[in-house]
Amino acid sequence: MTRIVEDSQRYYRWQSFGPTDRQIANLWVDMDNQHKNQVRIHGILSNAHRQAARVALSFDFPFYGHYLRQIIIATGGFIYMGEITHRMLTATQYVAPLMANFDPSFSKNSTVRYLDNGNLFVVQWDKVRLKDREAAGPFTFQAALHKNGTIVFNYKDIPLPVEEINSTEHPLKVGLSDAFMGYLPTSQPSEAKRRNIYEYHRVAIDTTKIVSGSAFEFTPLPTCLQHTSCDLCLTSNLTSGCGWCNTLQRCSDGIDRHRQEWLDYNCLEEVRLITISHKREMSNIQTSPPNNGMTENTAIIAGVVAALVLLVALTLLAVYYINTHPTVAPPFYLMQRRTNNYWPSMKFRNQGCHSSYAEVELGGHEKEGFIEAEQCC
Repeated sequence: MTRIVEDSQRYYRWQSFGPTDRQIANLWVDMDNQHKNQVRIHGILSNAHRQAARVALSFDFPFYGHYLRQIIIATGGFIYMGEITHRMLTATQYVAPLMANFDPSFSKNSTVRYLDNGNLFVVQWDKVRLKDREAAGPFTFQAALHKNGTIVFNYKDIPLPVEEINSTEHPLKVGLSDAFMGYLPTSQPSEAKRRNIYEYHRVAIDTTKIVSGSAFEFTPLPTCLQHTSCDLCLTSNLTSGCGWCNTLQRCSDGIDRHRQEWLDYNCLEEVRLITISHKREMSNIQTSPPNNGMTENTAIIAGVVAALVLLVALTLLAVYYINTHPTVAPPFYLMQRRTNNYWPSMKFRNQGCHSSYAEVELGGHEKEGFIEAEQCC
């Protein structure tokens, strides 16, 4: 699908820096001056084209509110952040300083290096050249993942305008993206479940700002997932639209990587009831004056009984209303029934593989073909 998920600036805020900005010197990570035991040259990726390798991080990295401990580095100038591998790693769930058709195998000087010092993980595509445009010159750029969730794109050498890079044989993307996976309904119980990936957010960078000596810094914003209690989930001023699911003991707005589980455990309905109850309790506290003619204990008991009766009545009324008026139900109810044309849906079955990547292991053993066992279909 061609629909673009626009950057709502709900998950990240970002800024760009030009070659003359003072911050550039502090953003660039000079891997030549780092401890040698912290920097590794990936032998397979440095001598391959359209390959990807899984690498473990020494720390939990927050990405769209989800903590990741493994990532997949690709020769094509991006990092795949998804948990499930498939044929089209370029589609979504990426950190892409400059996703393009790079071929590190063309030159012995081209390398894919990475650094992990416990607080910072950096991938550097060093002196890599574009496939079939090798004469254009070498590109050197990096993506830095900080432990606090900050992401930095640094560009040391960009020999030609990014707009002139051909995207016919390989996608050209710069920015961030995340998605959730959902199961498609099947007509027969015996049928295998088919899975789609839905991209719910994307940050697309203006490629005209990418020149030698430039940089972009992405600062993560608070998400519902960071709240660990019902009270914080419903009252925090840092986030909005959050709901608490007691069954999962999780705070969410329903749109994250755990969406399918959120639906499976009927968290949408639970969130709605908890929210109604919470608002009613707050309203009673603010508007109900004490009755001087009643003892304190009697007033408390009467208030509890009245609240329980009201909650039951509201619950029955809400259930009846939803069943009889599904088209005007609350936002969470509508989210559950959004059709596939709301989010770009990526079906990986029976599609071309122009942007396919074969995943390889660090030990030097190269897997044959593509990942089939966990392919989304």
